[in-house]
Amino acid sequence: MATAYIVDAVRTAGGRRGGKLAGVHPVDLAAASLDHLVGKTGIDPSAVDDVVMGCVSQAGQQAMQVGRNAVLASKLLPQSTPAVTIDRQCGSSQQAIQFAAQAVMSGIQDVVIAAGIESMTRVPMGSNASFHMKEGLGHYKSPGLEAKYPGVMFSQFMGAEMIVKKHGFSKDDLDRFGLSSHQKAIAATNAGAFKDEIVPIEIETPDGMAWHTVDEGIRFDATLEGIAGVKLISEGGSLTAATSSQICDGSSAALVVSEAALKRYNLTPLARIHTLTVTAGDPVIMLEEPLFATDKALAKAGLSINDIDLYEVNEAFASVPMAWLKHTGADPDKLNVNGGAIALGHPLGASGTKLMATLLHALKARGKKYGLQTMCEGGGVANVTIVEMC
Repeated sequence: MATAYIVDAVRTAGGRRGGKLAGVHPVDLAAASLDHLVGKTGIDPSAVDDVVMGCVSQAGQQAMQVGRNAVLASKLLPQSTPAVTIDRQCGSSQQAIQFAAQAVMSGIQDVVIAAGIESMTRVPMGSNASFHMKEGLGHYKSPGLEAKYPGVMFSQFMGAEMIVKKHGFSKDDLDRFGLSSHQKAIAATNAGAFKDEIVPIEIETPDGMAWHTVDEGIRFDATLEGIAGVKLISEGGSLTAATSSQICDGSSAALVVSEAALKRYNLTPLARIHTLTVTAGDPVIMLEEPLFATDKALAKAGLSINDIDLYEVNEAFASVPMAWLKHTGADPDKLNVNGGAIALGHPLGASGTKLMATLLHALKARGKKYGLQTMCEGGGVANVTIVEMC
């Protein structure tokens, strides 16, 4: 089987809801990451066989095949470049990477861009379902689904709290994890750790045009006392907005190519795709699946958790990576070393390639070899991607 390589991966700095990226249409925001990636890698734009774009809320400004629209809005990609938009919930653009790799590994395609977009300001989370329900056009839960899961309203918030109770975490544990996310993100930002992965976005400000290059969600003044004082999401629960991923606007992209394309276009890869895994489990607790997906991925790869140098486990809620650490016995010092979604934001469909960009550049900066990325996803699904640096 052919090998799939990642030449580079990039992301925009996160924008808070109603914040610095709120004035940018999601199609143009996605196009900016595509163009930056093409320009940075030097790939011939006409060589791109396909663009696989992750997006969760495919409605409104993200409707009508947002991936293809981003290609058409691109300043570099020709209109002959195909694109497809996919939804695997929060893992959408991680799945885009895996689909891109599968296309290359099968020998069908040589150059594929995996990407993601989510403007949670302009297309609110869940609006692709809620607007239809408000108009009386039906509910996503069918009679057949209701028969199997009677009375269950699948909820990530409920699942996150179930994980807290199952694994015995205290609110103080969660708060400390939330603070750590901000502290690591602050240190990474101040050290310039994100500079090679960030796509600068020109934005309009009261003082004129400026470039958005710093993640807007980081609380540079974060304290444990401040985090501990944030209101609980649900009565009797333990999680708060300060220990949950931030609503975020952003886009991201990664270039996945074959060995033949490396030679043909004189490209230097960052990493090769080592192992691809996706699993599914309990849709009610929902967010716990990365634990078991990681077990399967490591067994498939012939590696132990200690062989992995860095881990990116999406901080949908603090309880998810905390449970992952407890289950795998992984070294917490290797986890989300530049902060995670609690500090940096979780732009849903863009988070998969966003995390890959951060993982690859963190591995490169440290001269390390193996990286593992995993995300919890709606419906009790999880992707795991293991990369080996070149």
